[in-house]
Amino acid sequence: MEVVVIGGGAAGLKAAARVRRLSDEAKITVIEAGKYPSISRCGLPFYVGGLLQEPKNLLETTYGAVRDVDYFRKVKNIEVLTETKVVEIDRSKKLVRTEGDEFSYDYLVIATGSKPVKPPIEGLQEEVEGITFLHSLEDAEKILDAWDEDAEKALIIGAGLIGLECAEALHNLDMEVTVVELMNHIVPSILDEDVARIVESHIKKKIKLMTSSRVEKILNDGERVTGAIVNGKELETDLVVVATGVRPNVDLAVKAGLEIGETGAIKVNDRMQTSDKSIYAGGDCVENVHLITGKPIYTPMGSVANKHGRVIGDNICGIDSRFPGVLGTVIFQIFGMNVGRTGLCERDVCNPVISRVAGADRFHFHPEHKPIRLKLIADGERIVGFQAAGFGVIDKRLDIAVSAIQMNATVDDLSNFDLAYAPPYSTAIDLIIASANMAKNKLLGLVESISPLEFAEMLKSDESFTVIDVRTEKEFLARSVIDDRVKNVPLSELRERYEEVPDKAILICQVGTRSYEAARFLMQKGKSVKVVDGGYAFFQPVLESYGIEVGER
Repeated sequence: MEVVVIGGGAAGLKAAARVRRLSDEAKITVIEAGKYPSISRCGLPFYVGGLLQEPKNLLETTYGAVRDVDYFRKVKNIEVLTETKVVEIDRSKKLVRTEGDEFSYDYLVIATGSKPVKPPIEGLQEEVEGITFLHSLEDAEKILDAWDEDAEKALIIGAGLIGLECAEALHNLDMEVTVVELMNHIVPSILDEDVARIVESHIKKKIKLMTSSRVEKILNDGERVTGAIVNGKELETDLVVVATGVRPNVDLAVKAGLEIGETGAIKVNDRMQTSDKSIYAGGDCVENVHLITGKPIYTPMGSVANKHGRVIGDNICGIDSRFPGVLGTVIFQIFGMNVGRTGLCERDVCNPVISRVAGADRFHFHPEHKPIRLKLIADGERIVGFQAAGFGVIDKRLDIAVSAIQMNATVDDLSNFDLAYAPPYSTAIDLIIASANMAKNKLLGLVESISPLEFAEMLKSDESFTVIDVRTEKEFLARSVIDDRVKNVPLSELRERYEEVPDKAILICQVGTRSYEAARFLMQKGKSVKVVDGGYAFFQPVLESYGIEVGER
């Protein structure tokens, strides 16, 4: 059996390795256009930022072996050809042609990955020194070369994952970093605005962030970049990193006449077969199915690519293996803050039930406890989305949410998950269970709420209303919304002073717990009150982005 793989990245080499484990007799050839096979692109920002010292660190196994051409030949008996470009796939003859050779196949795997999007910006010319992407090791080397040549100011176009990770890497090199994002908040395809604002509030302490902004022109002196025009104003810069996303690299597939999906990526079935049953495809060049909507989605992720490769290897060797789809799960860290999401965003659901909770990742008396903020999104009773941000442990909560969504769990199911508990690991009622309980309370009509964004819009208006801050007087005076419509009635005094609360009021506190308790009491006294979800922990970053003052009274 002859297997040819085009692309030496995660999906291609995983498929090749899986075939080898299942069939020691197969002849396997991997053709890679780049200089390095099996390079971890996810690690490029860490290499730029100095966490990895050498390029070979991006190629190493867990036991220190470098996954180069010799490694694949000796350890796996896989022939890997680097710096070799495939120019044609001849489906009728089952041949792959390179610029100087041709290879026959019984099965072909296309794993050509993605390529960076180049936005239509005047002056964005790669031949100008100091302009680069961060998609390859060569790109990373260009950035480090600029730093070696005393570049002090960096402009990053795009506040997606690569843009933010690159911003941290360059900040670690003591560069002055400006990130420009066209949309009104960071990672717009990943997070809802309320969670994104929490992250923005943190990263603005480290770098300059310009959202709702456009880079109109890149300036140069004939040889290297000197600046950029952003929103009509000139900014000086020594380095421009374009991080406006990637698109599937499907040129070979299109030329071969394979079916392309509506996302622009290669269309495959759940066995990862293309429209030609002898040709499989996986990784960043294919589209996936969203497990909730059932619609095609393009989600270039290394974790997904590795799963694709295994499924491809199985099916080539006669094992009926399926890849059902994705939830779009993402997690990243930026300046020490952990951020993640899975499933649908709030904007994707017609009438979502939203639960925002804030607290600690473990018992507050444990010396290692750290704050986290969770957002649970339900469609009726069914959980369909989850987002999290904070300095504590969010990955296990995110993975719990993935499990719940993938198994079609309801908020009632989640509220009764038998999670591991001890003070070093969680609170007695873990915060993700608290988020499910809050969603249940809303479904039962026990509380009404408004979102942080709605609260900001209200405060920006001239509308007459009353906000009751139920925190202690000390908390209120130290930091609160500076607005005459905000009054302080501490929860400990509410039972004696509840008549001071008008029949309609908005309740706020630090993380939402006290305002919920106050709401239950006041509703039973006949008052129509609403809470602001998540308290100051959620809405303060939003208010700051709206220019609403929060400070000492």
